[in-house]
Order: sequence, then C-alpha cells, then structure tokens
Amino acid sequence: MRLPIVLMIAAILLNAAADFYIYRSLQRYNSRKLWRRVYLVAAAACMALLIAILCMPFRSGGEDVLRATMWMLFTFLSLFTPKVIYVIFDLSARIPMLFRKPTFRPLSWFGLFMALVAFVAMWWGALFNRFNLDVRNVEIASPEVPKGFDGFTIAQISDLHVGTFGNDTTFLCDLVGKINSLHPDLVVFTGDIVNRRTVELEPFVNVLSRISAPYGVYSILGNHDYGDYTEWPTKQAKAENMQLLKDLQRRMGWKMLNNAHDTLVAHGDTLMLIGVENIGDPPFPVYGSLAEAYPAGVSDRHAKVLLSHNPAHWDSDIQDSDSTNILLTLAGHTHAMQITMLGTSPAAWRYHHWGGLYTDKKGQNLYVNIGAGTVGFPARVGATPEITLFTLRHGNPRQR
Repeated sequence: MRLPIVLMIAAILLNAAADFYIYRSLQRYNSRKLWRRVYLVAAAACMALLIAILCMPFRSGGEDVLRATMWMLFTFLSLFTPKVIYVIFDLSARIPMLFRKPTFRPLSWFGLFMALVAFVAMWWGALFNRFNLDVRNVEIASPEVPKGFDGFTIAQISDLHVGTFGNDTTFLCDLVGKINSLHPDLVVFTGDIVNRRTVELEPFVNVLSRISAPYGVYSILGNHDYGDYTEWPTKQAKAENMQLLKDLQRRMGWKMLNNAHDTLVAHGDTLMLIGVENIGDPPFPVYGSLAEAYPAGVSDRHAKVLLSHNPAHWDSDIQDSDSTNILLTLAGHTHAMQITMLGTSPAAWRYHHWGGLYTDKKGQNLYVNIGAGTVGFPARVGATPEITLFTLRHGNPRQR
C-alpha cells in the first residue's frame, strides 16, 4: 500500500473519530437536539470535502485544479485542526474520572477557546499574513570576506511558487518594490519559482524583470522547478517545460547558475558565486553537483557564496567538512512549513536547519530563507514571507 493511500485513510479515520467524540460531548453537555443536528450536518460536509480532495486530479489537472485543491485542503485543515485541539483538551479534562473525581470542565472550555484561536489564526494566515512581507537584516562578518566587499549587500528571496497566485501580480509587485527599495548590490533567488509547470511563471515575467541590482539577479532551481510533480505526455514535453523556464528567466534578466559559478569583482577583490541544481534528502531528487559547479575545488582560499536550494545539502556535504571552504551558503526549501510559533516550527522535526542563520565549527555559515510564497496550503501562520538582506563585513565578528 502506497504511503499517500495510508495517509488518506488515516485522515478519514481521524476526522471521523473526532466528529464522533465531539457529537458525544454535545450529548453530554447540551440537551438540545438542534445543536447536535447542526453539528452532524457540518461534520458530513467536512467529510464530503475531504473525500472531494482525495478525488481531485491534482497531478494531471491544470493549475486551476491545483489551486482549488490547495484551498479545499486548507479549508478542511482549518476545521479539522480545531476539532483535534478541542478533543485533546476535553480528553485531558476527563482524566480525573479515572480517580472517581468529576471532570475538570474549565479545561474543556479552555480547549474550546484554543480551538477558536487556531481557526482564526489559520484564516488570518491565509487572508492577511501570507502577504505581510518581512525584511530580515543579517550581517556576515569574517576575515574571509575580501576587503573590497566590506559593506557589500545581497538580497535573498526564495520559494515564490508563483502558481499559487494565479494571475494576480499584486503581491509580487509589492515584493519587487520592497527589494528595490533596499538597494542591494546583488539579488539571489534560491529555487522553487513555480509549483509544477513553467507556464505558471508567464504572468509574472514583466513584474520580476523589474528587480534591479548593480551586480544583477542570479537564480538556481528548486525541486518544484523540474516538472516532477505533474504528469507529462512525453519526455520531450517535460524537456520543453524546462527549456521554457530557462528562456523566461533569461527574459527576466536573471542569470541561472545551473551547476555553474561566476566571479564578482569589487575594488580589485573577487567573490565566487556558486550555484548548484537541487541536492536534497529523499524523496527529493538530486540533480546538482558541487564539483561540476566549481571544478577548481571548494576548499581553495577564495571567498565563496553558495546557492543551494535544500539545506540538507549543507548538512551532508559542507557542515564541518575539511574539504570545503564556503563562507556563506544560502538555501530555502523548508518554508518553516509555513508555521512558526514561539520561535520554532514543525519544520524542526524534519530539518536540523529550517530557518535563519547557522554557523559550523569552521566558521562556515548557512542561512535558510523561509520563502515568500506558499504551496500545499495557501497560508502562513506566523512564518511571514521573507526577504533577507545580508551585509558582508571584513573582520572578526567578535570585534564588531
């Protein structure tokens, strides 16, 4: 049995169990049949929505089908999550009954309150917070930074997933305006510009082409950019999809680093900018090669900035490695699972490095940008869309 089928069955069973428990709670706490009937209708609608989601042809369907599926899934989760929260609290309130003591009703009421908070937070994240741009300023100070690049600024964006916006350019216009207002020397994009197909990018080419920086805009590919999440009639169709992505980014004025590098020069000093195609942990495919991107060898003394979509690449090949000397690796991919609360995220269960700045024992730095777009469900609960502005400084960070 395939894992998705197992997850589907689990979702149906958990939803049914939660509905049964809540219905029985209504029988215990409320004698009026009206509320029970209302809940039965709502529960049936929720179950029908889940079944409709499972029947959607999201792999073979068009972009409208995918967006509809995302919103249907989010609607279901915005109902299912509060139900689970309430059930957990209400079950906890009934623990005293094991010791022949009365149910602790205040805990049940608190669970109801937290369920309402969760529902409101999820829809706030969908309707407002996913458009609330956050600029994060990060200073990278190191003796490895060439003196000519002291004060050099790099703006990073990641994971736009433009297909989620359909044809609406409003958010990306705001994003481009915010980037340009920062006046960065260089702009980099660290992968996942689309959800599944390159045609998603076409309505946004003119908008994204307005990003301006003296050293230009560089980009790499993410796991969603290869067309692996949809069905293609032929291999040639998939290859044409990839070629279109390269052509559109060229029209935008972006320079793609597909297992390649470029040399930046400032005041007589050099900085190597390296870009690899996707290198990640299973089930994400590996297309990238650091050796191919920088044949000279990444252990040389040149200052280097690496663009690599998945932070798992840094974990496996760069962190604390004696064979690398990379000042700064810029990644994305995690989205912080589009949820952050109290400084942490469910992404921490999957990734050692899921958001923000990390430094290894050698002084090599990784920064994980949590992205600007959404995929899977069109909301950001916390985890606001991010633009990161790096300032390079020559010198020991402890002295600054």
